[in-house]
Amino acid sequence: MGKAFDVIVVGTRCAGSTTAMLLARKGYRVLAVDRASFPSDTISTHILHPLGVGALSRWGLLDRLVATGCPPIHTYAFDFGAFTIAGTPGTDENPVAYCPRRTILDKLLVDAAAEAGAEIRQGFNVEEIIIDGGRAAGIKGGSKHGGFVTEHADVVVGADGRHSMVSDAVHPEQYREKPPLLAGYYSYWSGLPMDGRFEAYSREKRAFAVVPTHDDLTLVIAGWPYAEFTENRKDIEGNYLKAIELAPAFAKRLRCATRVASFAGTAVPNYFRKPYGPGWALVGDAGYNKDFITAQGILDAFRDAELCAKALHESLSGARSFDNAMADYQRIRDERGGAMYDFTCELAALESPPPELLQLLQAVHGNQMAMDGFARLNAGTISPAEFFAPENTGAIFAAAAASAHSKAAAAESTPCRS
Repeated sequence: MGKAFDVIVVGTRCAGSTTAMLLARKGYRVLAVDRASFPSDTISTHILHPLGVGALSRWGLLDRLVATGCPPIHTYAFDFGAFTIAGTPGTDENPVAYCPRRTILDKLLVDAAAEAGAEIRQGFNVEEIIIDGGRAAGIKGGSKHGGFVTEHADVVVGADGRHSMVSDAVHPEQYREKPPLLAGYYSYWSGLPMDGRFEAYSREKRAFAVVPTHDDLTLVIAGWPYAEFTENRKDIEGNYLKAIELAPAFAKRLRCATRVASFAGTAVPNYFRKPYGPGWALVGDAGYNKDFITAQGILDAFRDAELCAKALHESLSGARSFDNAMADYQRIRDERGGAMYDFTCELAALESPPPELLQLLQAVHGNQMAMDGFARLNAGTISPAEFFAPENTGAIFAAAAASAHSKAAAAESTPCRS
């Protein structure tokens, strides 16, 4: 019996629906299934950094997001207590970020995949990944109302998150692993205007961030070390508010706002998984995950979906072998994600900056070009390797020294007043 589909995608949130859409646009027969129905929510940092916004623009979907009323974010500000670094996270081509509710973004992406020609089955529970002769060959499952079915495909793509059923079935190599480092909880607040700013606050063993989202609401997320996860779960709200009180000026602002939702939160492991093998591929959190402190998840999902879809197209079209095309997908993913992975894990430890980093941050402060660079580093617009390159940090220190010298000279030349 012939295969009904070229590709089956398990999971249709940011990574899965995007992979399905891109492959369907190439003319492939794509089935995408998800146990959820849309619109529906999921735990998420929400932030769509500027390069992710650029991806939506390439796919012709940005206008749809803008039309939902999601407010643009033009400034990222990082409050370290003694000083704040504020800059623009984007580029001239993609200057702003957004923080969409997942109820809205995920539905937008699922609809785009369906419009591209992918068959979408919502509320579909996958019971088994079919392995035939050592190859992934399809799925078995069904909905509450649709009965039990078996579907076959040349490739099964796992886009089903950290607890991926596809990954569990194929046992990929896992590497560069780190345990959970940070526990974070968020809720939504009304009456907390942000004026197009994302704000992050870093304190000893605590961090929190504030970002505007849909419906004039603001997402506020606070976190603490994973070692405190179990104890602090006993009083999430109390520990959340204690963290925020470490920044008194913001805490005063929050006391004028109203929390309008319950808390959501989690702690996540950090890992890379080999994202391909006989008849299968992994994309999104199923293949690569890191702590949410840098809010890179949606951007990573979009990047990896493009890379995976490109590699699968090369393989399915006969242009390259599956192994060669997918090996490039893994290599590029790891190269582009590796430095941010390490940077994120360092931040998630919530340790005080070492002296050399603190000196660099102090030198960045007040230098708008350097502050823009720091904002772009945290947005994933530029790589940590680029920001922390010796020539860049050397220029930052040189500019800070020149500024200090200029101020000192100006002070000496100012006549005394009696």
